[in-house]
Amino acid sequence: MADSDKTVVLVSGATGVIGHAIARELAATPSYEIVLLARDPSRAKKAVDAIRSETGNESLRFVLADLCRHHSIQALADTWEGPLHVLVNDAGVAPREREVTPENIELTFATNVLGYFWMTEAFRPHLERSAPARVVNVASYWAGDLDLDDLEFRRRRYDNNAAYRQSKQANRMLTVALAERLEKSGITVNACHPGDPSSVLSRNLGFGGSQAPQDAARTPVLLARGEVSAGVTGRYFEHGSESRCRFAGDRDSIERLYEICLGYDRV
Repeated sequence: MADSDKTVVLVSGATGVIGHAIARELAATPSYEIVLLARDPSRAKKAVDAIRSETGNESLRFVLADLCRHHSIQALADTWEGPLHVLVNDAGVAPREREVTPENIELTFATNVLGYFWMTEAFRPHLERSAPARVVNVASYWAGDLDLDDLEFRRRRYDNNAAYRQSKQANRMLTVALAERLEKSGITVNACHPGDPSSVLSRNLGFGGSQAPQDAARTPVLLARGEVSAGVTGRYFEHGSESRCRFAGDRDSIERLYEICLGYDRV
């Protein structure tokens, strides 16, 4: 059970380079309790121990779920106890070859897009009870190539760069759709581009990475703390400040994508 005096933050992808840096920076914030979400318990424990040692924050723990699977996320949400003030959706993949989940959903779309969508929807009741609350979607400036008629590369030849780019465009579009639906509940939803550290994901995409992890985590951390987004929802941020999102005005596509994602809730 969380300490009622603390701001409770759940960070997905917390054993990855950016997710770990986000969790560490937030753990260094006074009165913050950080919950790391991961798939691998040994990696999760190692991350918790490292962050606790570096920050001195004893209010750290991890929970387990597979973010490419709806039932795994829902099971975690169903057993969650206590408040949740901030949800940071950061988990992401970019496999070089096309892979599918046990439910036969293309893995990049399942993890990077549906994972964010399912997490927000599943934890919505907890966020509502803890409002004012925040959702931070770690997207990217490297976004585009969205094909609403072939989101899983069943027709197109799979390319991990295109799959990743379309997933980040989808994150930014769904941020708008979710923000409109959650605003009345006291929940803000914003997206951002983090920095560019070296990671498995960046190397799979052919990028070496140009920033230290703590620098890459700066914008997501500012959003998670509410330092640059107070009273703002449905927006996109880069380099610590709001930036125009070229996808935010495509209302028809945003609503169509939202409805498509809703359909996967039955998978």
